[in-house]
Amino acid sequence: MRIAHFIQRYPPVLGGAEAYFARLSRFHAEQGDDVTIFTTDAQSLEALWSPTASHVASGVTREDGVCVRRYPLWRMRGRRWLLKPLSLIPNRLWQCLTLPCNPISLAMWQDAGAFPTRFDAVHASAFPYAFPIVCARRLARSQAIPFFLTPFLHLGDPTDPHDPIRRAYSIPALRWLLREADGVFVQTPSERAAALASGVAESRVTLQGLGVSPTDCVGGDRSLARKRWNLPVGALVIGHLANLSWEKGTNDLLQAAESLWANGTPVHLLLAGPMMPNFERAWRSLQQRQPDAVRRFVRVVGPLSEEEKRDFFAGIDVFALPSRCDSFGLVLLEAWANGVPNVAYRAGGVADVIRHDRDGLFVPCGDIASFANALRQLHDDSRRRMQLGSAGRERLATDFVWQEKLNLVRETIGSVSGAFRPCGRISAREVLHGVERK
Repeated sequence: MRIAHFIQRYPPVLGGAEAYFARLSRFHAEQGDDVTIFTTDAQSLEALWSPTASHVASGVTREDGVCVRRYPLWRMRGRRWLLKPLSLIPNRLWQCLTLPCNPISLAMWQDAGAFPTRFDAVHASAFPYAFPIVCARRLARSQAIPFFLTPFLHLGDPTDPHDPIRRAYSIPALRWLLREADGVFVQTPSERAAALASGVAESRVTLQGLGVSPTDCVGGDRSLARKRWNLPVGALVIGHLANLSWEKGTNDLLQAAESLWANGTPVHLLLAGPMMPNFERAWRSLQQRQPDAVRRFVRVVGPLSEEEKRDFFAGIDVFALPSRCDSFGLVLLEAWANGVPNVAYRAGGVADVIRHDRDGLFVPCGDIASFANALRQLHDDSRRRMQLGSAGRERLATDFVWQEKLNLVRETIGSVSGAFRPCGRISAREVLHGVERK
């Protein structure tokens, strides 16, 4: 098959959706498929719109058997403020093109409308960055081939009917874009329910889920990690690997740790990943309030290389993800691969991954006191930590096998593209069950 993948950024930049699409693209290439990536030159998230943020070179390269086309973006000061009123015009396609967070590339739009290579299918990701997804739709429609979408919906706090993250991922324009796809891949039952609630036909939704290859994240050196990041040998270390931000729960983790220190529980934090502005403000505030505790207990180490990531997981005792905005939480599987238990908010797709008190602990979203208490429990009970981590590791061989997850995507795309009719679409389920809609 010839497959076009559209995504807002692509490795070596860091990000969950980005890492997944790179893994999927390599898998397609290993199976003999011809894959072309349509992406942007953004490196940091801010580079999707900011003229001062870091970006990589644009152009065409060959990476891991995949053709990667990186497009330059339209960036200017005040661009987001300019787009905001334009995005209110009541036309769904126009709204998708003008969302203020969008990575906008005229060259990508032009190529999507008249690309010389003939593809068998188009697959795009991830919400809320609609512009590359609309370009994917444009290419699919111009070539009369199926358009697949992996949205990675962020569902936020399920107990809050006005949750701002869920609202941002379910605006009318994005719900329209979901319904435009010929097939939608979702990662959890909660995301499936959200897609169906948005009006996507059940026959077009495929529940996939993610996986992990233990060889990619195990084998680190615990003693080297403790030495590298100046962590006491016998201390309990709580790891957190994400875009350091309020959305990912980094700010809440700092607050929970501060309350533990005040009560005499000496937990250490190892925070890895790029800093987002809302975390930087919270970090500066904590440094001013608790300068001695910060120097003693907190290490902020920035983005990690693959080797450093292995050492990171080898060097920690608990992994914390009090996130409001994960559609799945691939890092949870990486922690389990190292026998490390997870503590997380019961929010988003994470709520469908961890089994409370069996392979990790859940607390209500935003409940700092409960989160601190869960961390205290694991600080005080090493046997329980080992039991939870071991139970998570055992699940990887049955519930989260990459080969099965990636095969499901490839087989679904192949089934639909082989029987695709642009004037009467046949869904994945209809192909697999031999049913045709009238």
